[in-house]
Amino acid sequence: MPRFDPHPDRRPTIIAGASSGIGEATAYLMASRGFPVALGARRVEKLDEIVARIRADGGEAVGFHLDVTDPDSVKSFVAQSVDALGEIEVLVAGAGDTNFAKLAESSTEEFEQQLQIHLVGANRLATAVLPGMLERRRGDLIFVGSDVALRQRPHMGAYGAAKAGLVAMVNNLQMELEGTGVRASIVHPGPTKTGMGWSLPPEKLEAAINDWVKWGQARHGYFLRAADLARAITFVAETPRGGFIAQMELQPEAPIVDAPTERH
Repeated sequence: MPRFDPHPDRRPTIIAGASSGIGEATAYLMASRGFPVALGARRVEKLDEIVARIRADGGEAVGFHLDVTDPDSVKSFVAQSVDALGEIEVLVAGAGDTNFAKLAESSTEEFEQQLQIHLVGANRLATAVLPGMLERRRGDLIFVGSDVALRQRPHMGAYGAAKAGLVAMVNNLQMELEGTGVRASIVHPGPTKTGMGWSLPPEKLEAAINDWVKWGQARHGYFLRAADLARAITFVAETPRGGFIAQMELQPEAPIVDAPTERH
C-alpha cells in the first residue's frame, strides 16, 4: 500500500498575480499540464486575454478581479473560483509589486503597503483556502518569495522585509501543517526580467543598480525569465505526495566566459 493517496487527476488551482510576469507564465504552463486555473489580478481585462489564450489551447481557465489588500476581494475571488472550478487543490500566491527606494526616503505608509501586498495578502489567500484543504487532508500552498528575503538588498528594504516575513510565515505553516496532508512551499526567484520594478524612472534604477554593485549583488547582467519560475512552481505542485519542496531558490546563470587563448 502506498503511504499516501496520489494527487487527484483534477487539481483546481488559484494563481494570484496572474496578469503578467511570473503569474502569467505559471498560468500558461500549469494549464498546459492539465491544471484548471483560476486567475486573479486587478487588471481584469488582461486576465480575459490570458484566459482566452488558455482556452484556445485546450486548457481550463477562469479569471476574476483580485486585490489581495482587500479582505472582501479575496473572499469573493476564492468563492468565485470554487464555484467555477471546484474545491481548490493548489494555491500559487504571487501577487505583488515593488518600488525601489531607500528606507530613509520612504514613508511608513509605503512600507506598510509592501507588507499588505506580499505578506498580509498572502496570508489572506492561504486562510481562505486552508479550511477545505484541511478537511480533504491534501493540498499545496505555494508562495512566491524572493532572494531579497534571504540576502537583503539596498533600495528594496520594504519589499525585502515583507518577503522575509513571508519566509517566517511559510516556515510556521510547514511545522503547524505537519501530519495534515497539506504542504506549504516557497519558491525564491533571483533577479527576473518582468515588469515589476523595471518600469521605474531610469535614475531610480541606476541608483539601485550602482548600490547593488557596491555590495557585490550584481555580479552579471543576466536575468531569469518568467518561464523559468513557472517551471519551478509547477515542479513543486507536481511533486508526488510523500515528499514536498520546502524552499527553492532559482538564480540566473552567468553568461559563458570565453576560455583564455593559449600562448605559445
